[in-house]
Amino acid sequence: MNSATLAVRRRLPPRQLLDRVATANSYALVPLVLGVGLFIANAIVQPAFLQQGNWASTMAVLCPFVLTSCAQAIPVLSGNGGLDLSVGPFAGFVTVMVAGELVPAGLSSPAVLIPLVCLLGLAAGAVNGVLIGYLRLPPIIATLGTYLFYTGMATEVLAAPGGTVPSWLVQLNGSYGPIPGVWFVLLAVAVAWTLFTRTAYIRNLLALGGDERAAYTASVNVAAVRVWAYALGGLLAALAGLMLCGLINSGDPTVGGSYTVSSITAVALGGIALAGGRGGLLGAALGGVVLFLIQNLLTAAHVSVYELSIVNGVVLIVALAFNGITTGLRRRREGLAGPALVEAPVPATAGEGI
Repeated sequence: MNSATLAVRRRLPPRQLLDRVATANSYALVPLVLGVGLFIANAIVQPAFLQQGNWASTMAVLCPFVLTSCAQAIPVLSGNGGLDLSVGPFAGFVTVMVAGELVPAGLSSPAVLIPLVCLLGLAAGAVNGVLIGYLRLPPIIATLGTYLFYTGMATEVLAAPGGTVPSWLVQLNGSYGPIPGVWFVLLAVAVAWTLFTRTAYIRNLLALGGDERAAYTASVNVAAVRVWAYALGGLLAALAGLMLCGLINSGDPTVGGSYTVSSITAVALGGIALAGGRGGLLGAALGGVVLFLIQNLLTAAHVSVYELSIVNGVVLIVALAFNGITTGLRRRREGLAGPALVEAPVPATAGEGI
């Protein structure tokens, strides 16, 4: 983004700037409305839901839903059927690596453990990206392979739940005074992504998802953009695994699998076009919140685990169907205007949201 664009943005009146932000994030309106309605329903069904003493534990359980949903969103935005089925098992793999290998090896300091986990996530995601971007494997096949790989490796590292978790990580899933610790993590991710949306990479990512051929003819490095999309998704999945490790206070090779399905459902609920090119992490995060609130409400209603699986399946099918219908209607309304993302300079706030 050049200085002229920045100057224009600074001169925008507050009302006009708010309108622009609202337009950029309009795709997230449906999950926002659903989230508010479900929040009210939870508060009615279980009044203790609003008590401040429960907020830390509630937010700790919510955090992996949000982070895995965001991890799924970035590959989806890159288009070409960009789902990452390995998101959940990789988060579980991170829990056993932290509790079963890194901490016992003396690498328990946050200054050491957090960068190591982030690098592990970037590397794991980049492997998916190379398989898809350079070796041209279909995303669902490549990430199914890594799904199985991380599932097996997690069991090899730690056959049963256990290991050692540093106290600071457990505390991070608690509270600091009245403030839940996970809020600091989610705020850091939100700030980092907001800054990232100011870069040319996000514009190229959305252009790639909107029309890969047009992006290629506009000299976008298609393979590199796709590799980075999966690498960033791996980074967020690693953070989800780190927070999950502190939440359960152990490593567990089986804990992550369910987050793959929930992350795909959250992306569909979040208004992100599954064909790519439209959406952002705000919608994915809200989709994760909606799923958490649904499960919390059903648990309070004493719905059995088997019935909960049925509900999750129905929600996934409805979310995918609704996403497909709204995407089709939008494309007909806009006249398939995806290539305009490549041909015309678009301010960072005008297409991707947060």
